[in-house]
Amino acid sequence: MSKEKLTQSQLEQYLSKAAWILKGPVDASDFKVYVFPLLFFKRLSDVYDEEYAQALEESGGDAEYASLPEFHRFEIPEGSHWRDVRETTTNVGLKLESALRSIEQANQDQLFGIFGDAQWSNKNKLSDRLLIDLVEHFSQYTLSNSLVEHDLLGNAYEYLIKHFADMTNKKAGEFYTPRSVVRLMGLILDPQPGESVYDPACGTGGMLLECVDHLKDEDKDARTLKLYGQEKNLTSSAIARMNMFLHGIEDFRVERGDTLRNPAYVTADGLMKFDCVIANPPFSLKSWGAEHWANDPFGRNIAGVPPTGNGDMAWVQHMIASMNERGRMAVVLPHGALFRKGAEGKIRQALIEEDLLEAVIGLGQNIFYGTQLAACVMVFKRKKPAARQGNVLFVDGSEQVRVGRAQNFLEPEHVTQLFEWFERFEDVENHVKVATLEDLKENEFNLNIPLYVEKVIEDDLPTVEEAMADLKEAWEKAQAAEARFKELLKKFTA
Repeated sequence: MSKEKLTQSQLEQYLSKAAWILKGPVDASDFKVYVFPLLFFKRLSDVYDEEYAQALEESGGDAEYASLPEFHRFEIPEGSHWRDVRETTTNVGLKLESALRSIEQANQDQLFGIFGDAQWSNKNKLSDRLLIDLVEHFSQYTLSNSLVEHDLLGNAYEYLIKHFADMTNKKAGEFYTPRSVVRLMGLILDPQPGESVYDPACGTGGMLLECVDHLKDEDKDARTLKLYGQEKNLTSSAIARMNMFLHGIEDFRVERGDTLRNPAYVTADGLMKFDCVIANPPFSLKSWGAEHWANDPFGRNIAGVPPTGNGDMAWVQHMIASMNERGRMAVVLPHGALFRKGAEGKIRQALIEEDLLEAVIGLGQNIFYGTQLAACVMVFKRKKPAARQGNVLFVDGSEQVRVGRAQNFLEPEHVTQLFEWFERFEDVENHVKVATLEDLKENEFNLNIPLYVEKVIEDDLPTVEEAMADLKEAWEKAQAAEARFKELLKKFTA
């Protein structure tokens, strides 16, 4: 087992190879179910060994002392260490399953359920030979804190999330949002030290981690940020929790559950309130729990009941209801949420009349996994700055993409440009328009971006007089050329 420090590139190749070992008996869309728990299990075991060695040295070789729980962030019960699984050659899946459940039970407050529900003992899918190869592959390197820092491992982990999205491209948008879009939303929300951040559809936790990175980029103390997430999908919620631990995040909660039906963060007075609310919820969710909304016990129907077959405005209202008195939010939605009529139109009108909407930013087409639809980012604020009150910023970012063969990309320079337009909050011909609430009312609260950002067609056409003069000149030249041609022809035929 290597005791050398790993580079980012080595770590990424190491993790990618693990997926290739599974290729064949395991569908690519399920790679994450197996690879992420193994990576986390290996990290836990290696960090435990490092902590044990340090305590052993401090105690002068007292093994009992070094095993005390206070010297370990997580407890690994006897027989449940990585090496115990590695030494197993028959019924490897059963041994692995037992070790993972044992670790969860020994650390219930932090790790209960974190390894997901993979059927490790299913030999039709995971033979002993395959699992031995996989365990041996992960055993190549030591993933201790001293050899693999949190940021390095966290970045490699997120690389793996994206890698799986690239490989499957099948509903991958449900658990992976392009990092550039997340980056834009983090810049807009601008979380500050000590604040709380909430993602009600957190997937694998990328948006919460972006808020941490935002503070690090500004040399601010990210450790004081309080992170909260909820995710319905078991595998994604488990990956999100592992993601936080592997990034060295301490103050976080990720709960599994259906946010719209059973929100996890509640108090005696209703929903918990947060400084920043951020999400890329499932687009146009059909079965979202409309039957409970009219008499929602959490008071989220602040602007009306969304249509039964489309949950977009349910997410928006849930997020708005989750903002505190200085709260701000950014949410990714399909463009249809901007202009669909009926119940959604009435909800938009109510939110706009409350002056909660700050900006609508249209993104380019085909930048999300699993859909070619263009999306938008809607920005809401509990209390907008005085200069922005009574106004809504519309940004047409459809041209801010790098066009690729199969997919388009929102590059860093595009993120910078979109954020600059948001910050300036002023008209830019062909790209940005600041609309008043009266403008929105005239359009019946339709937020379709082309209604406000009108494209100016450059008028380079000549006047009638100029066109006639050009035509006359061209005719005279044609006549002269024809006369010259006839003269030359006579010489050849004479």
